[in-house]
Amino acid sequence: MDFFVNSQKLDVTLQNEKTVGDVLRSFEVSCEQNKLATIGITVDGKNIGAEEFDKAIEMPLKDDTKIEVSVISESAVSASFAQSSKEMTDLIELLKNIPVEMQSGKDTQAKQSIIKLSDVMNAFCSTVTWSSLFPEKFGSIMIDGKNLSDFLSDLSPILKDFSDALENSDSVLLGDLSEYEICPRLESLSKAIGEL
Repeated sequence: MDFFVNSQKLDVTLQNEKTVGDVLRSFEVSCEQNKLATIGITVDGKNIGAEEFDKAIEMPLKDDTKIEVSVISESAVSASFAQSSKEMTDLIELLKNIPVEMQSGKDTQAKQSIIKLSDVMNAFCSTVTWSSLFPEKFGSIMIDGKNLSDFLSDLSPILKDFSDALENSDSVLLGDLSEYEICPRLESLSKAIGEL
């Protein structure tokens, strides 16, 4: 059997493991001890999703069985939150300039800032997804008295309004949303995740 973690082959000595599930259970114990979480499993070249998992774990081990596991660490999630915090802080200054840029014909610069906002928020949301795998460390994140899920639920319609204002070239609404809604929330969010 060949066993890979994040594309690195590991030397594994089987004890009493007879099935793919036996190997994965043993590996999961090691993950918990090292603050890692499994985020993907491939057996013999086939990606194992939730619907195939029960069948896959019953597969007997053979000499040519190849198990590939992708993991993420708690420390990697923390580092990603720290990166998002820094990017949000940098982004705040860019967002504050959007109304002036649009009024002075610098639409390209304004749109680049908005694309950056989208990229930063997409990366942040991916990190939030991974953070749910480590509830002891990240499950109690609070921003302005709200848990992370409620905070993001409140932010989502504001970002939608922002996108609509951009489509309509409404520089006044873009400015108001940037200054009074988005930037203060990004500041609070950046501070909260920067302290993890």
